[in-house]
Amino acid sequence: MQGQKALRFHQKYLNLCSEDEQRSYINFYKTFNLTDSVIEWLIKTGGCVFQAVQEFGAMCQERQPDVVKGVLPYWPRIYCRISMDHDRRVREATQQAFEQLVLKVKRNLAPYLKSIMGHWLISQCDTYSPAASAASAAFQAAFPLNKQPEAISFCKDEVLNVLQDNLLKETADTLSDPHSVPEEEREAKFIRLLTSSLLALKRLLSILPEQDRELLKERLTQLITQGKFWKYSKHKTPQIRGAFFELIATMCAHTPQLIQAEAARACSAVLLSIDDTDPVVLPPLWEAVLHILSCVDNCWTHVSARKGVMPKLWVLLKEGGRGLATSLHPNMLPFISKLPAEVTQPNLEFSRTFLTSVIQGLSSDRAKSSPSESAAIIFATMECLRFIILQNVGDEQEQRNIQNMLISEQLLPLIDRALGNPSLQTGPLFPQVSDMLLSWEKRAVGKEAPTFQRLLSDFWEGLGRLCTTYVDCEEAERTALEGIASLLQIMHNPNSASKQTKKKKTVKICFTDREERGQGEEPPMESPALEEQHYPLRNGHLLDLVCQLAELNMLYVSKRESERHLRFLSQLLRVFPSPQVFQVLLRPEEMKPEMGPELRPLAENAAVHFLLQRVTIWLKQDDRKDTDFLVDMVFSSLQCCCSSDDKTLILNHISRDLNWSVTLQLIEKACADPVRLEVFIGWLRGPVLGERLVGLAGELCVMGLRGSPSSSSHHAHGWPLISLALSQQHNNDPLIGKAYVEQIIDKLHATLSEAKGMSDAGNMEPLVTFISDVAATFFSSIKGCLLLASAEELLMTVFQLCAQYQTITHLSDALLMNLQHAYTAGIQSLITNLGAGVTKGTLLHNIALWVKSQLLTTPLTLLKMVYSHFFFAILIWRPYEMCIKYDTIFSEIFYGLQWCEEMELSPLVVSEYHKLLQSWSLEQRIHNSSLIKTTLLDTVFTRSIHMITMCLSSAQRFDEKCQPNQRGDCDFPANSAALVCVSFFPLSEHSVSTVQVLCPFLASEERESLIALCVAELLNWQDREQDCIDGVWGCLAVLLCCLQADTAVEDEILLAVVATIAEWRTSREEWFLFNSDLGKVSATWLLLTVEIMRFLCWMVDHSPTVLGNTHWDLLLCSMLAWLETARENSRMFWNPWVQLFVCANCDLIVRLSEFFTSPPAEPSCLVLGEALTYIPVELLTQNKLPPRFVADQRSSLPEPLQTLLNTLSPLLLFKARPLQLAVYHILHKYRLWMASFCLALRSPPAALMSILSATEELLDSILGGVQVGEFAVVQPLSMEHCCILGYLLAWKLLFTFFKASSSHLRAQYSLHLKKTHSLHKLLLHLFRLMPEIPSVPGQPAEPSSKEPKTFFTESLSLSPRKTEGLQFEVPHLACSVYYGALKDLPAMVRLWWNSQEKRVFSTVDKFTSKYVSGVLSVQEIASVQSSTQTFENMTVKARSATREVIATYSVDDIFIELVIQLPQNYPLGSILVESGRRVGVAVQQWRNWMLQLNTYLTHQNGSILEGLSLWKNNVDKRFEGVEDCMICFSVIHGSNYSLPKKACRTCKKKFHSACLYKWFTSSNKSTCPLCRETFF
Repeated sequence: MQGQKALRFHQKYLNLCSEDEQRSYINFYKTFNLTDSVIEWLIKTGGCVFQAVQEFGAMCQERQPDVVKGVLPYWPRIYCRISMDHDRRVREATQQAFEQLVLKVKRNLAPYLKSIMGHWLISQCDTYSPAASAASAAFQAAFPLNKQPEAISFCKDEVLNVLQDNLLKETADTLSDPHSVPEEEREAKFIRLLTSSLLALKRLLSILPEQDRELLKERLTQLITQGKFWKYSKHKTPQIRGAFFELIATMCAHTPQLIQAEAARACSAVLLSIDDTDPVVLPPLWEAVLHILSCVDNCWTHVSARKGVMPKLWVLLKEGGRGLATSLHPNMLPFISKLPAEVTQPNLEFSRTFLTSVIQGLSSDRAKSSPSESAAIIFATMECLRFIILQNVGDEQEQRNIQNMLISEQLLPLIDRALGNPSLQTGPLFPQVSDMLLSWEKRAVGKEAPTFQRLLSDFWEGLGRLCTTYVDCEEAERTALEGIASLLQIMHNPNSASKQTKKKKTVKICFTDREERGQGEEPPMESPALEEQHYPLRNGHLLDLVCQLAELNMLYVSKRESERHLRFLSQLLRVFPSPQVFQVLLRPEEMKPEMGPELRPLAENAAVHFLLQRVTIWLKQDDRKDTDFLVDMVFSSLQCCCSSDDKTLILNHISRDLNWSVTLQLIEKACADPVRLEVFIGWLRGPVLGERLVGLAGELCVMGLRGSPSSSSHHAHGWPLISLALSQQHNNDPLIGKAYVEQIIDKLHATLSEAKGMSDAGNMEPLVTFISDVAATFFSSIKGCLLLASAEELLMTVFQLCAQYQTITHLSDALLMNLQHAYTAGIQSLITNLGAGVTKGTLLHNIALWVKSQLLTTPLTLLKMVYSHFFFAILIWRPYEMCIKYDTIFSEIFYGLQWCEEMELSPLVVSEYHKLLQSWSLEQRIHNSSLIKTTLLDTVFTRSIHMITMCLSSAQRFDEKCQPNQRGDCDFPANSAALVCVSFFPLSEHSVSTVQVLCPFLASEERESLIALCVAELLNWQDREQDCIDGVWGCLAVLLCCLQADTAVEDEILLAVVATIAEWRTSREEWFLFNSDLGKVSATWLLLTVEIMRFLCWMVDHSPTVLGNTHWDLLLCSMLAWLETARENSRMFWNPWVQLFVCANCDLIVRLSEFFTSPPAEPSCLVLGEALTYIPVELLTQNKLPPRFVADQRSSLPEPLQTLLNTLSPLLLFKARPLQLAVYHILHKYRLWMASFCLALRSPPAALMSILSATEELLDSILGGVQVGEFAVVQPLSMEHCCILGYLLAWKLLFTFFKASSSHLRAQYSLHLKKTHSLHKLLLHLFRLMPEIPSVPGQPAEPSSKEPKTFFTESLSLSPRKTEGLQFEVPHLACSVYYGALKDLPAMVRLWWNSQEKRVFSTVDKFTSKYVSGVLSVQEIASVQSSTQTFENMTVKARSATREVIATYSVDDIFIELVIQLPQNYPLGSILVESGRRVGVAVQQWRNWMLQLNTYLTHQNGSILEGLSLWKNNVDKRFEGVEDCMICFSVIHGSNYSLPKKACRTCKKKFHSACLYKWFTSSNKSTCPLCRETFF
C-alpha cells in the first residue's frame, strides 16, 4: 500500500504519453524498487499528481544518493511535462521535489542539464510566485551565485531553442490535447507559457555575459524578425503585454543593435501603445518607452509624434493616469527631457498643452479620492514646470512668452485650485512652490539674475492678486482663507509642512545651478532662520503680501464684524507676529490711545495697542463662544514685547475681568510650551491671578455645599481651572504662588470637613467627587505639597473618610474609590518626596492616634480595614524609607507574626490577629525589598534573646531571603549581638547554628574577635572525648564561617591551626575516620571531619603559600584515605551525614585538581618566555631532549629535530600565553631546517596537523553561535583566548613552513589541506575573529591624507612580555593569518570563496576588497619590480598604477606579449590575462598558451612570478618538441610538474599519469580519451 500511495499519479498525463514516454515513467519509478503490478495499476487507474510529486520529493530526501542517481535518465522528460502543469500546486511541488533531487545528485545532474535548463528557466519566471520561488531555490541549490551565468551560458543554445519554439510555434492546441483538456484550461496554460517564456528570455539576456550574447546575436535576430513576435505587444492578455515590454527594455539595455535593426517595429510597438493603462502593463511599458527613446536615435521618424503618440498621452494625462498616476507621472520628466526639438516645436504650445493636461488630471475621480495619486501629479507638474523654465531661461520673446505662460496660466491657477481644495492644501504643492521660489532666489543673484528676478516679480504680483481676490469678499470661503494661511506659513517656514507632504525619494528631482551640479537629488532644506538671513528678497515680498492681506482683512473685521476674517487674521498673526503687521492693523486715530500709568512705558508698541483696544474687547464679548483663536492673538501680540515684565504687566491688566473659560485657555496655552511657560511664570504666580483663583475656589465650595446644579458656568470651567492650577509645577514649585495654593487647599479642606459631617450625602457627592479629584491631582503632581499644613489636614480628612464604614459616611462605591486614590497619592507623595516621621505632630503620628482611638470603640473586624488602608499604601509605594523611619513598628509586627506561628494553641483573638498580619504580606514585602536594617534586627534579636528557638527561626527567615550581594550593607547590631555571641562559648550544637546565622551580619572587628576566641579554643583543646569533639567541631565551623566572610587573618594564625590539625592526625587519628565504618560513627564525628575538609579547601584556595611540605603531604594523603573510606562505605550513601562527608571530600579533590592544573605565576612566565625567544638555532638542532616519537608518523627529519617538534608543538595549547609565544618563536626559527628534510612527505608536519585537529572541535564549540561576518569578542588570558591563540599560531607556523617549501611540495600540501578541509574551517573561524573594521586602535579621530592604519598594514608584535592591548592580539593575529592564507594559498582560498553561500560570499568579498586586496596587490607588484630573478628569453615588468604585469617572451622569430591584470578583489577574483602583441604564433596555439597561463595563475598556490616561470617552462618544452597532454593541454603538469609520458598504443598520444588517473576515475572507463580504444 505504501508503494501504491507513492505512485498515485494523474491518469491524464499517462494517457497523453506515447509508449516510449510511458516506458520512461515505468523505469523512473522502478528506480525506487516498485513492483510492475503497482506501475500497471498506476497507468490503468491513475491517482493524484500533487501527492505523487510530494511523495517523490520525500523519497529523494530519504533514499541514498546512489539510488536517486538512477532517476536522472528519466527525469528530464517528466520534469519538462509536469513543470508546465495546469495545477499550480503541482508546479510548486515539482520544483520543491527537484530541489531535493538536486541536493542528492549534485554534480551528476550535469549530463542532463541541457535537456532541462530551458524549462527550468521558464519555471523560475512562473506567474505563480511560490512555484517561481521554488524553482529559483532549486537553481540556487544547484549553482552558487557566481556559477549561475556559467551554467546558463553552457546551455544557452538549448534554452533559446525551447523559448523560440514556445514563442513562435506552440499554440494552445499543441500544448494540450483538445479532446481531453477543456478549452479554458488549454488557453490559460498557453498564456502562462507565453508570459513565462518572454520573462525567461529577458532573464537569459540579463544573466549571460557580453560575449555569449554576441554568440546568440544571429539566433535572436531570427526571433525578432518574426512578425508573430511583435504581435505580442497587442495581445489581449495584459500579462503577455507586460512581459513583452519588459523583454524589449532588457534588449534595449543589453542588445541595442538588435533593436536598432528593427527600429521601425520596435518604435511602433512601444510608442503607439503609450495609452495602455493596465496596471500590469504600464510600469514595464514606460520603462520600454524610456529605453527606446535612449536606444533609437531616430525613433520619431518611425512614428508620428503629433498624430500617433502625443494625442494619446494628452488624453491619458487629462484622465489622471486612469488611477495609475503613482506609476505613470514619475516618468514624465525623463520623457519630456528626451524629446527632440522637432517634437516639441513650437515650445510654447507644447508646454501649455503638456502642463494643462497634467494639471487637468487633478480633476479625475481617482486623484480626488487618493492622496498618493494627487501627490504624484503635483510632483510631476512642479518638476516639469521647473524643467521647462530652466530650458527657456533668457530674454528672447519666445522665452519670455513661455515664462509668462508658466506663471500666469499654469502655476497661479494651480495654486488657485489648491486654495479651494483642502486635500491639495495638505499635499505637497505648497512645499514644492516654496522650494521652487527658494531655487529662483538663489539664481536671482547670478548671471541669470534678470530672468529670475522677473519671474519672482511676476509670481508675487500674481499671488497678491489671487489672495486679495479671496480675502476681499464679505462671504470669503473659510477653506480658501485657511489655504492662504497655510501657504504663507510654509513659505515662511518650510519645515512646518506636515510629514505627509514630504517628497518620496523615487520622484525627488531638484534643479540647481547647471554649472555646478546639474540635476540631482535635492539638498537639505534650510532652517527658517537661515532663510531669513540669506534670502531677504523673498521675505520682503512675503512680508509685504502679509501686511497687504492683514490690512484688507482688518477692514472686514472692524466694519462688518466678519468672524471668518477674524479667524484668518489670527492665523496670520500666529505666523507673522511682526510689528509691521500690527502697525497696519491700527487706524490713524488709534495710534496713541489713552493708557494707565502702569502701561505708559509701552505706549509706542503697536502690538500692545492692538491687544488692548481690539483683542481685549473681542474677548469680553458675552455672545462669543469660541475664543481659542483670540487667545492665540493675545500670545502673538505679546511676542512683540521685549521683556517678561512687560508681558506680565499686560496679562495682569487684561486678566482682571476676563471670564473663567478665557482664563483657563490662557493658562493652558501658557503651560503648553516650556519656553512660553518660562516667559509667563511671573503672571501665573502673580497676585492678580492668584487672588482670582482663591475667590473662585471659595465660590465653588459654597455652591457645592448649597447643592447648586453642576451645569453652571462656574462648574463647567471652575473646577478644571482649579485642578490645572494645582497640578502644574515649574522648577519643583507650584504653578501659582504658594500662598494662594495654601488658601485654596484650606477652603477645600474646610468644605470637605463640613461635607463629612452632613448626614445627607446625596447632594454632597458631586462636591466630594470634585474635591477628591482635585486633591489626587494635587498630591500626585506637586513635589513637596504636604509641606503645607492645610495639605496634611486635607489628607487626614480623606483618610478618615476612607477608613470608616460606608454606613457612617454614606459614600458610594465610586466615590470611595476616588477618595482612596486621593489618599494613596498623598501617602506616596509623603514618603517619596519628604520621607516620614513619627514625632509628635506629624501626619502619620496624628493618623496613628486616630486609629488608636478607633480601636477602643470599634469592633475587631474594622481593624483590618483601618490598618490595611494605612500600612498597605505605605508599603506599596516606598517601603525603603518606611523601614528607615518605622523599623520599630515593622519589627514589632514581624515579631508578633513569628510569635503567633510559634504558639501551639492560638486563642480566637490571636488567630484573628495572625490572619490580619498575614493578609498584609509584610514579611514578603520586606524580604523582596531587601530591607534588613540594623534597628529592625536589633529589635527582633532583643525581643527573642531569651527564646533561642524563635531567634533562630526569625533570623533564619531573614537570612534565606537576603541576597548575597546585599549582606555587606546589613551589619548586625553592634552591642547586643556581639555580647550574645561571646556568651555562646563554650560552643554547643545549637549555639553554633545561631552564631553561623548571625556571623555574616557582624562587623569586621566582631568577626576578628570570634576568630581569636575560636583559635584559642582550638590551640587549648582538652583531652575529654565527647565534650572535646563538640568544642573542636564548633570552633572549626565558626572559624570557617568568619573566614568565608572575608575576615582578615594573619598567616601565623592559619599556620597554627594547620599545625594543630596535623597534631590531631598523630594523636587523634580516629577523628579523621580513616578506614572507618561510617554507619557506626556518630554525627558529631562526621561533622568534625567535614569541617576539617572544608577548612583545608579554604586553605588551598586562599592561602596555599602558608602550607609547607609536611602540610601538603598531610593534605594529599588524607584526601586519598578519605576517598578510600568513601568507596568502602558506598552502601551507606543513603545516610545524609555520609552524603555530606562524600561531597566535602569531592570538593577537596576538585580544589586540588584546579590548583595543580592552573598556569604558573605570570611574571616568571613572562621572563622565561622572553628569554626562550633568543635561543640560537644551533642549540635547537643539537638538543639533548629525550627521544619522543609518535607511532605511524612518517618523517624524514633527524631524530633531534623530530623530537623537538613533537615536544614543543603540544605546548602551543598550554594555558599560558608567554609559553605559547615562546614555543612559536622557537619553531619559527628552524622552519628552513624542517623544509630541507621534508622533501619526501606528502603532508605538512604531523605534529602541527595534530594541533589543528585537536583544536578545530573546540573552536567550533566556542564560535559556533557566531555567524560568519560577526565579531566574536575573546576575553584576554581566558581559556578561550589560549585555545584560539594556539590554533592561530599553529596555522601561522604552517604557512611559514609552506612558504619555505618547494613548488612541488606546496602542491602536495595543498591537496592534503583540501582533503582534510582544515583550511575551509580556518577561514570560517577567521571571519568570526576578525573585526568588521580592522583599524589599529589609538588613531586620531580626524581623517588625514594618509591611509588609515589597519591590522593588515601594520606588523604583528608577538612578544611574550607584552601586557597591554591584549584584547587586540587575537583580532590582529587572525588578520595576519588571513593575510598569510591569501598570500600563500590564494587558489585554495579562492576555491573556498566560490563554494560559499550568498551571504558569506558577499561578506568575504567586501571585507577582502576593502582591507586586504590593496595591500596584497601593492606587495605583489612591488615583488615583481624588485625581483632579481631572470628568465631566459623572457622579460617581466610591472605597472603599479594599473595593477598590471607585462611579460614579453621572444625566441627566434616568435614574439609574445602578455598583460596580466590584478582584479579589485585580488586574489579572490580571477586574474585577467590579456593578449598583447604576438608574432609567429598560430591562433590556436596562442589560445592554448593563454588558457595555460590563466589556469596556472588561477589554480596555483603561488605568486605571479612563479606562475610565469611555470608557463615559460611549458612553452620552452613545446618548442623543444614535447607535445601537449591532450587532457590538460599542457606540457608540464600543473601539480606535479611532470611531462607527458604515458602513451596510447593506438594513437601514440602521450598523457600525464595524473591526468589519466583522473580521466579513468571520473569517466568510469578505461579507454583512451582521444581514440576511445582500451588503454593498456
